[in-house]
Amino acid sequence: MKLLDQKTALITGASRGIGRGIAMTFAQHGCHVAFTYSRSIEAAQALEKDLQALGVEAKGYQSDAADFDAAQELVDQVLKDFQTIDVLINNAGITKDNLLMRMGESDFDSVININLKSVFNMTKAVQRCFLKQRKGSLIHMSSVVGVKGNAGQANYAASKAGIIGFSKSVALELGSRNIRSNVIAPGFIETEMTEKLAEDVVQGWREGIPLKRGGQPEDVANACVFLASDLSTYITGQVLHVDGGMLT
Repeated sequence: MKLLDQKTALITGASRGIGRGIAMTFAQHGCHVAFTYSRSIEAAQALEKDLQALGVEAKGYQSDAADFDAAQELVDQVLKDFQTIDVLINNAGITKDNLLMRMGESDFDSVININLKSVFNMTKAVQRCFLKQRKGSLIHMSSVVGVKGNAGQANYAASKAGIIGFSKSVALELGSRNIRSNVIAPGFIETEMTEKLAEDVVQGWREGIPLKRGGQPEDVANACVFLASDLSTYITGQVLHVDGGMLT
């Protein structure tokens, strides 16, 4: 059963990791996919081909979601290419970890801009389309760190906590127009980034999780499918934890 058949999703930061997993899973459910990337041109081209091989329309756009004007231009171009947008997934994000006493202003500002301001930029840009069609699903990628905090990640935690407050406010503002806004808070997800960690470090993380394993990008993607599909039409303003029970 293709839960997203003939829908169109715009996914930011999708050339690798969780974003790539979401794009592939959405295509498997019949969703047309527009996605953004920053520098990974080859990875983006490969993803575009993999998505198209699944029988859906797909196109990658090199765009900076942290740039307000660029976000609006991106949405305008996607609407020209795909005619509609039904789902926006704000997934673009970075980390610049350090203890507060060593964290520079630029490291704080860049994380806030890319992780949080991009969510404002992209949501603002698609809002007009969603209001016009009187429907739409906004899915914002937060983190378990945005809920409980983490030493050495004050900037990242602040950006991800901000996403939760932003999403809940948008849900209240746009609910009467049948526009839903929800957050996914992943825990320890095993991607290309975690492959660079020592195996004993990764295993230590796994042991601290009730399900005794790290999550896969597909675990997050499946939660996104639910929130993007008509199975969740009465769900808005929520935070869905995809963390194997880390916060239980």
